Amino acid sequence: MKSVLLIGLGRFGRHIAMKLNDLNYQVLAVDSSEERVDDALSFVTNVQIGDSTNEEFLSSLGIRNFDVCIVAIGDNFQDSLVTASTLKELGAKKVIARASKGIQEKFLLRNGADEVVYPEKQLAAWTAIRCMSDHILDYIELDRDCSIFELSVPEYWDGKTIVQLDIRKKYGINILGVRENGKLNLEVVPGMILSKEKSILVLGRSKAVQKCFHI
Repeated sequence: MKSVLLIGLGRFGRHIAMKLNDLNYQVLAVDSSEERVDDALSFVTNVQIGDSTNEEFLSSLGIRNFDVCIVAIGDNFQDSLVTASTLKELGAKKVIARASKGIQEKFLLRNGADEVVYPEKQLAAWTAIRCMSDHILDYIELDRDCSIFELSVPEYWDGKTIVQLDIRKKYGINILGVRENGKLNLEVVPGMILSKEKSILVLGRSKAVQKCFHI
């Protein structure tokens, strides 16, 4: 079981903590606010009130013992930058930090962060893609060209099998799964019949998906 040090229990950090709890991770959460720490007691393994920019305080947490350290500070970029840098200096195995601007992402990567999450940018891209078509139910960008989409099955596909549609050969798109009544089936076979009540999980280049689904 992985152990996580989570620094910052604002809205973003709180949601991370709750999801990590669902995944049964061991989480030590840190925040300078006693109120935020108290609110997190029910869904983290342990909590500490303290200043993450203080090297002595961070050192007392045993940074090397955590598999990953997440810096979720959202209201003070200077604190976020200092925290990420100090964590790395103390021997953190992996540091993931939050950015809210492009320039912050660059500074964090140069000063200790191994990875940077940019929630506003990622959510904006997700929202824009969702607006492109009623077919698109969900979207995960893997790189600039390739993405995973969940799409409703078009009416003109109703009753056809995967092998009949042959979208892998025609468009280079792979069907990863089929969802029906909220359940995702990843055992996709060529003879599987699709219907307009179902949705499909596909992997492919964004332009190919747009062409295939007339988006």
